[in-house]
Amino acid sequence: MMNRYEEIVLHFKLDMEQGKLRRGDRMPSIRSSTLAFRCSTNTIIKAYQQLEQEHLIYSVPRSGYFVVDPQKSRKGDRGEEVIDFFSAGPDRAAMPYREFQHAMNQAIERYREDLFGYSETQGMHSLRVQLARQLRDVQVFTVPENVFVATGSQQALHLLITLPFPNGRSKLVVEQPTHPSMLESLRQQGACVEGIEITRDGLNMEHLERLFRTGEIKLFYTVSRFHNPTGYSYTNEEKKRIVALARQYDVYIIEDDYLGDLDHAGKQDPMFAYDPSGRVIYTKSFSKVMLPGLRLGLAVLPPALHESFLRAKFAADVHTPVLMQGALEIYLENGMFGAHLQQMQAIYRSKAERLKDACGRYLPAGTAYTEPRSGFYAFLELPSPLTGVQLSKHMEAKGVLLHEASGMYLPDFRRNTVIRLSISQVPEEQIDRGIRLIAEGIQELQAAGRRSVQFI
Repeated sequence: MMNRYEEIVLHFKLDMEQGKLRRGDRMPSIRSSTLAFRCSTNTIIKAYQQLEQEHLIYSVPRSGYFVVDPQKSRKGDRGEEVIDFFSAGPDRAAMPYREFQHAMNQAIERYREDLFGYSETQGMHSLRVQLARQLRDVQVFTVPENVFVATGSQQALHLLITLPFPNGRSKLVVEQPTHPSMLESLRQQGACVEGIEITRDGLNMEHLERLFRTGEIKLFYTVSRFHNPTGYSYTNEEKKRIVALARQYDVYIIEDDYLGDLDHAGKQDPMFAYDPSGRVIYTKSFSKVMLPGLRLGLAVLPPALHESFLRAKFAADVHTPVLMQGALEIYLENGMFGAHLQQMQAIYRSKAERLKDACGRYLPAGTAYTEPRSGFYAFLELPSPLTGVQLSKHMEAKGVLLHEASGMYLPDFRRNTVIRLSISQVPEEQIDRGIRLIAEGIQELQAAGRRSVQFI
């Protein structure tokens, strides 16, 4: 069971990762956090101390705590620029600022009257038409009536896990590990959850079938391509098998395909393509391949969930901002999104190849790693007894930021020997040097451990 202060640490880390807390932002005061989290002052102090120890915030006497700028405020001991394998936002150098600004300006002109009223809770029909067309490119064939616009895909996921489903069940199955925002949603909703481990070789299908058969499962949540945090992508055969099991045991699937646009090969179909009956709910984000602040996502829902989702969406925020919807519609309509995707696919394919090569050349024996073909993430499993916390702290002094990943597990699955690497904001020319420094760090900690044993 996660301690209360650890839950608060995870909450703030999630805010930082999603951009709700940015570099230089002042953290909420201890008093306001005490009230917000309904806990003691000592609990908040302990959480802030933990964040400070991980170099995510810093204190200013009589002013409070502030969020560290990992890219500009620190250098390693050698005075070299920080290599940021921690941050999970898209490559800033490749963001379509000018093109999207043009789409925004056009949207203001086209929808100026709509800005003074409320819009459709489901999302603007004209945008949903464009989204249905764009989804064909990723083998999701649907109609605008089944497309629901959300204020980021995370909102869609957060709402979906609360809804009653036609099978009348309540328990969820999630991959282990999974990304912190899903864990936070599950915790906030008090959801009943079972975990299933995802490894470098995928899922144990016999275990999944056993859960489906005996667990009274409502739905299975999965990131089918470029999984966060492992980087794993299911094969088409694995997807077909999972869909077949879900159909056999009356389980629904939420397929979170938020990085699917980066699949340059075009040979991997989503699970949605293997089940036209509506058992697979498809969600997608535009934040990771475009601008994180855009906060636009979608869900493709079966008719049985339309009404309940609309009620939940209306209660959450009535509708997604019209201006952002209009800008995305124009961006899709003019073909700018397709051109941007080609650039992004090339960038992340090249980065993934560079990462795979560097890991194979530098990482010492006993260090396991995943080999994604694109996407943002890869996963390191460190040789025991080395922990992720030890390595991340050791590497920070060398100017390499890592994401210690024990917080990406449910309590019963937690492991302390894992690191998530995000290559999204690391310049390609720095990947090789970054992995070489990580390899050196692992060897230095191993040598220090051996000396300690000998001394004892």
